[in-house]
Amino acid sequence: MTSGTSGWLQRLALDSPSKRAWATYDWANSAFWVIVITAVFPPYYAHVADELGADRAQANFAWGTAIALAVIAVAAPLLGTLADYRAMKKKLLVFFAFLGAVASGALFFVQPGDWMLALILFGVANIGASGSVVFYDALLPHVAKRDEVDRLSTSGFALGYVGGGLLLGLSILWIKFPGLFGLPTGEGLSASESTLPVRLSFLAVGVWWFLFTLPLLLRVGEPPRDPSAEPASGQRSLLGIAFRRLGTTFHELRRYRQAFLFLLAFLVYNDGILTIIRMATLYATSHELSQGVVIGTILGIQFAAVPFAFLFGQLASRFGAKRLIFAGLAVYALITVRAFFIKTDVDFIVLGLLVATVQGGTQALSRSVFASLIPARKSGEFFAFFSIGEKFAGVLGPSLYALIIGLTDSSRIAILSILFFFVAGALLLTRVDIEEGRRTARAMDEAGQSTKKGLDQAAPPSARTTRT
Repeated sequence: MTSGTSGWLQRLALDSPSKRAWATYDWANSAFWVIVITAVFPPYYAHVADELGADRAQANFAWGTAIALAVIAVAAPLLGTLADYRAMKKKLLVFFAFLGAVASGALFFVQPGDWMLALILFGVANIGASGSVVFYDALLPHVAKRDEVDRLSTSGFALGYVGGGLLLGLSILWIKFPGLFGLPTGEGLSASESTLPVRLSFLAVGVWWFLFTLPLLLRVGEPPRDPSAEPASGQRSLLGIAFRRLGTTFHELRRYRQAFLFLLAFLVYNDGILTIIRMATLYATSHELSQGVVIGTILGIQFAAVPFAFLFGQLASRFGAKRLIFAGLAVYALITVRAFFIKTDVDFIVLGLLVATVQGGTQALSRSVFASLIPARKSGEFFAFFSIGEKFAGVLGPSLYALIIGLTDSSRIAILSILFFFVAGALLLTRVDIEEGRRTARAMDEAGQSTKKGLDQAAPPSARTTRT
């Protein structure tokens, strides 16, 4: 590797095989988020469930999403606790990743009328994706040094945009031009033949997700167990240990004042971000914008966001992650105001470009800031609470959006109401002292290392940890 390449990779915090393998998982799972969650599966599900009618089909889809998010929100804290206690972060990540990949690929078998099978597989795939991200995020402070977490987090998001965008682009090509790929085309096709290109995109997601998870499986080590995690004498039940540690972690999170305040701020402003992500297509459709423009804009966002995600990571080193998050929230506030006045396809494209400038960077820096405010030895448990915040954000924002529409019969007023989340989240963020939080986290990690050293010294020689 040349010195120029080495320096470039170091600036992006991708200068070791383990860091590159960690970031590659963003490339792997982003195909699911952009194809199954956003662009391709929702309209296909509407076709599959056509017999139910549009309103009931949408209601069932919403319930399927909510149930899947609720399952992982309930399970994540317990699994995060066990991941730290039994050193299982990577194992659980790979389990959920492969679960999601298999379920996504199995959507290939969903034919028109199979709306229940579609919902079940979609729910399982959501559980796999959301569950894997809990432990993926929890690995960040173990893979990167504290001064690298911002850059590595944003690099992961950037790779995710590229990976998701490439597979979405290929999927659009074989959906729009099936004959170029040797797929059935023309008049008189059966239902199975006419839906084959769309269903192949789901199979491609499963294969893509599986293959690009392998680098993490092979290159990223399993972090050691929390050295302070010894159970009380006579306590043998893993479930009992998990509940006890979960309660302890919740109380600890409140003692980590800066991490707790940041988590509250993130919960609020991420409500706005996820509401825009989930409702953008529906909002555009309700204003009779071209479906081709909408899907094309989503594809364009995937690639336009790449340099901005990298840029956020570089600028965070110079100006601080907190200032960059403020900048991202300011742009999101502008987006909500601009969306109120949307009238044409060009307006939607402009909004898409604005989203591309801040979406990856804001979310990536949020992940890395939280990682720097918590003790690395308990990252699985703390990121489980971070994950719960994300899941509730996926419910509260859209719920307010729907409520405003019900009260005002106006989606324009509803989209403008999202401005509240960015303003309130920014106000909470002003109360966070990131440097103080990082000092606290470093002190606790050092205390944990002292505990581990003491345990190793107290153990018989045959039981001590050795390295070769």
